[in-house]
Amino acid sequence: MTRSLLHNKWFTVPVLWLFAIFAWQIGAWIYGPEIIPGPVATWKGAQELLEDGSLVKYIGVSFYRVFLGWALGSLLAIPLGLIIGKVTAIRVFAEPFLNFIRFIPPIAFITLFLVWFGIGEQSKIALIMYATLFIVMMNTLTGVLSVEEDKIRSARSMGASEWQILVHVVIPATTPYIFTGIRLAMGTSYMAIIGAEMIAANEGVGFLIWNSRLFFRTDWIFVGLISLGLMGFLTDRLVGWIGRKALYRYGVISSAPIRR
Repeated sequence: MTRSLLHNKWFTVPVLWLFAIFAWQIGAWIYGPEIIPGPVATWKGAQELLEDGSLVKYIGVSFYRVFLGWALGSLLAIPLGLIIGKVTAIRVFAEPFLNFIRFIPPIAFITLFLVWFGIGEQSKIALIMYATLFIVMMNTLTGVLSVEEDKIRSARSMGASEWQILVHVVIPATTPYIFTGIRLAMGTSYMAIIGAEMIAANEGVGFLIWNSRLFFRTDWIFVGLISLGLMGFLTDRLVGWIGRKALYRYGVISSAPIRR
């Protein structure tokens, strides 16, 4: 009976959350609300930010930046990944460069992007595009290279053109890899935008977290952190649901393990 309860997610998930909240409250009792605000103090801080409308506004601004940069980066990365993976001559020159630059974290480019694009929205969206581009591109490239050669030969033997092979063989086989890259890029996009908003912004969740230190409002910082977690969780679930509904025929499932 006990073992069956432990394997039941409807039992274990609430228990884990209750344990986390209890541990959080214990930390607040030990270190004080100025260092670790408890759940009640954090909720009161959230109510303050909700009453003046700033929390909803900051969440909306951050989500807009993440979504736009992530969508544009994905739309650019997918065809580039397909081309690089399909054309050997391009891949020979592009792959070493991709493997070099993808290890430079997006946050390292914040200063340069501010110089190049200014302190407005362009620099932040460009940073999200960079954070998305190489993750989706490398996953797409991996998917193209993983297509079985026998499938391509079979399509050619039946008279399929290279375009038909790409559309009917390569892209369907690569779709799970593309989807995985898109989900990974969403998480990286949130990390990148928070860094950008902390350095050069007067709106957004990152600005809220960074600006709260001036007032020593650790409860607002916790509100910002929890907001980020909820934003990431909900968007990942939404993307997973869309993938399960629209791309299930290509082997995409929302609970698939994320490859790095």
